[in-house]
Amino acid sequence: MKKKILDRYEHTADGCVIIDVAARRVEDLYEDFDKTAPYHKKDLDEDLAYYLTECVREIGHEDFVIRFMFERFPSEEFMQRVRTSVHKFFIYQRELELAAMNKMLRTSITLLLIGIVILGISLWVNHLFTDSTPSFINTVFAEGLTIVAWVSVWEALATFLLNWPQHLFHIKLFWKIAQAPVQFQQPSRTLFGSTDGSAGNSAI
Repeated sequence: MKKKILDRYEHTADGCVIIDVAARRVEDLYEDFDKTAPYHKKDLDEDLAYYLTECVREIGHEDFVIRFMFERFPSEEFMQRVRTSVHKFFIYQRELELAAMNKMLRTSITLLLIGIVILGISLWVNHLFTDSTPSFINTVFAEGLTIVAWVSVWEALATFLLNWPQHLFHIKLFWKIAQAPVQFQQPSRTLFGSTDGSAGNSAI
């Protein structure tokens, strides 16, 4: 199955997977809402960012390059802007993911500490009732403390175990894309000359 997936992609001479992106203009790579922002501060188009992340997710641990093709071959200045934009965008995504992971860790630790404290209180309360027959209210209170404590501890562990791998995966994924070589190819007359405007899956 993995080989069939990789066969969908072209490869460089040294075996790296090529992720192709075709667009008519460099401007098409960016979101419309920040048109006045300089290129190094622009957000990449949402569809482009999703396409790149899904391609990298699909090819797994394979080395890859990102290859752009425009209707007109860009100048060296524009090529450098694209490289910088891709790098900074995914570095920023990585930083957001790191912040989300740190917030998740703080939440998990807080819930764990709260659970441990409440569990300690519940054990102390139960110890107070060992020398006498506790009333119904006292029993409910002691059992309630124990339940709350274990719920808090379980929530802390579940939050960590479910979210930690996902955050770690995205952090590595964004880092790989940010560090990937960015190449450019001469425009294809077949690709951009189609009358229906279609450019295939790699076009945006």
